[in-house]
Amino acid sequence: MTDFQAVDQYLQDHLQESINELSRLVAQPSVSAQNWGLEECAGLVGEMLAQRGFRVEIVPTGGAPVVYAEKAGRGPGTLLFYNHYDVQPAEPLELWDNPPFVPVVKDGVLYGRGVSDDKGHITSRLFAIDALQAVYGELPCTVKFVIEGEEETSSVHLSDFVRANQERLRADACVWEFGGVDFRGVPMQYLGLRGICYVELSVETANQDVHSGLGGSIFPNAAWRLVWALNSLKDADENILIPGFYDDVRQPTPREIELMSELPDASQEYRHRYGVDHFLGGIQGGLELRLAEVYRPTCTICGLTSGYQGPGSKTVLPARASAKVDFRLVPNQSPERVLELLRAHLDAQGFTDVQITNLGGDAPALTDPDDPFVQLVVDASAGVYDQQMQIVPLTGGSGPNYVFKQYLDLPIVTAGVSHPGSQAQAPNANMLLDLYLKGAKHIARILQAFGQG
Repeated sequence: MTDFQAVDQYLQDHLQESINELSRLVAQPSVSAQNWGLEECAGLVGEMLAQRGFRVEIVPTGGAPVVYAEKAGRGPGTLLFYNHYDVQPAEPLELWDNPPFVPVVKDGVLYGRGVSDDKGHITSRLFAIDALQAVYGELPCTVKFVIEGEEETSSVHLSDFVRANQERLRADACVWEFGGVDFRGVPMQYLGLRGICYVELSVETANQDVHSGLGGSIFPNAAWRLVWALNSLKDADENILIPGFYDDVRQPTPREIELMSELPDASQEYRHRYGVDHFLGGIQGGLELRLAEVYRPTCTICGLTSGYQGPGSKTVLPARASAKVDFRLVPNQSPERVLELLRAHLDAQGFTDVQITNLGGDAPALTDPDDPFVQLVVDASAGVYDQQMQIVPLTGGSGPNYVFKQYLDLPIVTAGVSHPGSQAQAPNANMLLDLYLKGAKHIARILQAFGQG
């Protein structure tokens, strides 16, 4: 039996044990937006790492603790894994087929909040480590873990942690918290994340709601003030109207365009999965859609709140109104600069009364697609998926990868267990057990190849 066969056989034989461990982790709520169960979950993650011989430290921050762990291996290289143990709120609860923190396996699918984002990625990596240690008696290289508890709330304290711990986090490469296959079942290598600036805009025009018959003609309406302020941010053609917003935008490079042109046309998949009948700007699909999806910065209203929204009618003039807005940023933009421009724009438009609450932000960051570690990870996928990963230079989501690029200067790759229907941040979040097994096999091969230098 070859080494790969022995490792794969271990993973196959012990799959149920790993799923049991993942289920235990999912059953522990850890909702960072609600400050629910974070310390308990950090302790559980630390316990899982310690059981595998890692030296573990639960590091306090100004918010949720960071779990740091490391274990030496036989090779000279060091591989760093970044993950997060926090999850999105499970609401709306009525749309779940089963309670979100009671994991259920049905027809080869595990359901529960966090199974794909990100607890399944944590345990699949531990599963790969189990297999390697069982077959070889040691790790092929030194392995470090940084597992935080605030990723779903913009990783507010991660930058301070990484900056303060640059020496002990020192590594040769990093495997990021997510990864998986696309709608064709092809493994994808996502090498960059867009940035984000997430704000709440709010306005208050009175100290209480007022009967609309009394105030409708003579009192300012907070809801209208907010609507007019929001209307100043974009025009009907989706152009963002904040002066200077596009000044720092970097267009995709020829190499990035080359890689994007090799990806499949997802337009029909999007239409089918999300029920949309057209794309903005008259885009039909193909390369134009792929480039617009990630290289065009955005301004998105994520939620609006004001006045009465219950059943029936209530004649009320709202005293307060608020909106959650996110800006997805492309290379060379920064959340700090966008905040400055947004404030200046609202003031210039006469909306000095509209308050901006910064809810967090990340800068965009990319890894060179031609870095040797990227090719190692791509090559390691072939024996698992019967085809190599396709490289995606930039994806639409955001995360704190820029922190690791800035302070540790690492190539950062993705490898994981997700699929397009995983409902990662929605009701009935799920993970396919066969992809979970493949994800563990891939991580094991990455560690083996990396340890061989």
